[in-house]
Amino acid sequence: MEELKKKLLEEIAVLENELRVLLPREILTARAHGDLSENAEYHAAKERQGYVNARLGQLRARMRDISMIDMSKIPHDRVGLGSTVVVLDVDKDEQVRYKLVTSEDVDVGKGLISTSSPIGRGLLGKQVGDTVKIQIPSGLREMEIVELITIHQSEGTN
Repeated sequence: MEELKKKLLEEIAVLENELRVLLPREILTARAHGDLSENAEYHAAKERQGYVNARLGQLRARMRDISMIDMSKIPHDRVGLGSTVVVLDVDKDEQVRYKLVTSEDVDVGKGLISTSSPIGRGLLGKQVGDTVKIQIPSGLREMEIVELITIHQSEGTN
């Protein structure tokens, strides 16, 4: 969780600098070139300013959401945010490892899936030994949970 907060704060700092220092400079320079109606640099800088402002709003909202996550409410014995889960894909007879992460950290190739993805939602609240049927785009998958490491165990706060 702390790593994600750090990443968001870094992006916020970069964008705030762009919004408060770099873009105003670009806009002033573009204005100095005269007629604003046909000034591509001016319009590009104003468009970028709008995008940066919107992105900052999204990042700040995400920081508020993350700051409100109550670690004490994440279960110690069931799948939750931050859990690493090994499942047996019954149909393929193979084990797959997933880690349930926030949407910013998703990397399906590395097994990092969101708690809001179909598989993530299907695994939430389950325990070792539970079998779940999850509807994914390629069809219905049956998975048995064979191993679970919660965020509390992985952070050593058990």
